[in-house]
Amino acid sequence: MSHDASPARTSGGTAPNRTPLIVLAWAWVGLPFLYGVYSLVLKVPALF
Repeated sequence: MSHDASPARTSGGTAPNRTPLIVLAWAWVGLPFLYGVYSLVLKVPALF
């Protein structure tokens, strides 16, 4: 019983191009996070 840790392959034997999916996933999480950090930075001076 061997465990193949290689990425998922299509029937052609080449790895699928997942770059657009990875970029979309990072944007989906990163953009709201950056907006939250930006809002925080704007509101911090009001605390002091």
